[in-house]
Amino acid sequence: MRFEPLGQKMFTRRNWLLRCSILINIAVILYICSHVMIGGNNNFTAGSQFFIAEQQPQQVNVMAKDGLVKNDQQPSSSSYLQAPTSSPSAPSDAGGFPGATDTQQPIKDSDTPEMDPNIGDPALVIGNIGQNSASETQNFVNNTNTDGYIVTGDEKDFDERLRSLLKCYDRPFEPEILQRGDFWVLSNYIRADHGVLKCHEAVTYTTHSDYTFLDNLVPLLERWNAPISIAMHAPGTDFQPTLDSIKYLRGCLPESNLVRMFVTFHIFFSTKHIPKTVPKHYAVLKTGYNCSLPAPYVNVSLGHLYKTQKKLLYPVNVGRNIARDAATTHFILASDIELYPSPGLMKKFLEMIARNEAYLHRTAPRVFPLSIFEVEGSAPVPRDKTELQEFLRTGKAIPFHKRVCASCHGVPKSKEWMAANETDDLCVFHIGKRTGYFVHWEPIYIGTHAEPHYDERLSWEGKSDKMTQGYALCVLDYEFHILDNAFLVHKPGIKVLKKDNRRAMLASKTNQLIRKIIYPELKIMYGTRKGCAV
Repeated sequence: MRFEPLGQKMFTRRNWLLRCSILINIAVILYICSHVMIGGNNNFTAGSQFFIAEQQPQQVNVMAKDGLVKNDQQPSSSSYLQAPTSSPSAPSDAGGFPGATDTQQPIKDSDTPEMDPNIGDPALVIGNIGQNSASETQNFVNNTNTDGYIVTGDEKDFDERLRSLLKCYDRPFEPEILQRGDFWVLSNYIRADHGVLKCHEAVTYTTHSDYTFLDNLVPLLERWNAPISIAMHAPGTDFQPTLDSIKYLRGCLPESNLVRMFVTFHIFFSTKHIPKTVPKHYAVLKTGYNCSLPAPYVNVSLGHLYKTQKKLLYPVNVGRNIARDAATTHFILASDIELYPSPGLMKKFLEMIARNEAYLHRTAPRVFPLSIFEVEGSAPVPRDKTELQEFLRTGKAIPFHKRVCASCHGVPKSKEWMAANETDDLCVFHIGKRTGYFVHWEPIYIGTHAEPHYDERLSWEGKSDKMTQGYALCVLDYEFHILDNAFLVHKPGIKVLKKDNRRAMLASKTNQLIRKIIYPELKIMYGTRKGCAV
């Protein structure tokens, strides 16, 4: 028998152990590499898709800056931004509010910091905007379908990523009793059923009214089909018919589901004209309205109003600011209840914003004005720009206040806007300024909570109620990005200038107030800029 030396035997064992260890390590490395390569391929694919999604809007902005315009529009320096006219994944133009259902639960999340309006991402679609069904598209104008969109896990991640990039925060949606100067305010007194909205998923139409104008709410809502925040002036004995009108709208009409879903009512009145009783917000709807009775806001004479009997002025800017401050979304359209938007406006606007990242990084502050028109009393409200153009050609429509105060609502490049053919998507037609001929322009626009408030010392009767805010925007060097393929139309009936001695007297007093008190204050608070005037 042959024996190996002990040292040599140990060396052989170590050699085999070393070889086995090397083989095991190689196997482990190969296993890890295979998984890394598989994961890398998946990541590469997803990254490539995202990169392509980002490139398209950047190319659009480059084309816009190079002067490329709509296919059916002559090149003009008035065109700045052109959104793509078609995309395989582009949502339809039907104007509905995504994500709203009759059973939607409130969502609270107020931990995110305030939104920077110059931050955005073109690859993201704001508000879970998805492809609508054919039935929704056919129901384009009078869309009363409030069924929600089904949100998948991927879309939820998408939504959260969008929210993170925008850095906006969700505003509270709770009833409050507030004091605002000489006014008591019942904020969020009767809330819409949509619950708490995420700050990025909608545009809120904010407006003001007394109960005699509430016949405009349904036609406005049928075209907007999205959140509305409305401040109701209801002093003294006007309070009860205001409540009755709200109850009628929420429960007695075929469109009541729309009112309940989208409209939030705030009520305000002077401290000198408090109603005798004010129900708590949780009790106000416990008793309904007798729907066999006519609507409380129909055929009401001005002389019947408490406001008229007490010779109160209508605090238009108090209402504007209350409705605006209560809006829970980042974007708001501060407008008047008699101004009806073109259908699908909110959805198209958010799509335009989502498509154009470079556009969002412009440093100058900006708002998005809408062209406004009037139509004959017997004419329907135009559904789109093509129909509006036909009305303008035949004289059934005119620019807003053309026969009352043309310079107050004269929009830069308005003739070119009216001549340009309609395209599918919303885009910026021209960037204007409130200077020169347009120094007294009173634009209605989509903006944010960042814009200056309206001066609450001004009344509707005294006129010029938006002039001082317009001056502040001018001094702050705001750009006015005039939207194409979207517009506002006043309730049918063309206005003519009527002699009103009382309003003329009040307008004279308002002009003195502006010239002697408000304008000097504005110069101190905002400064001055060449070309800006009240």
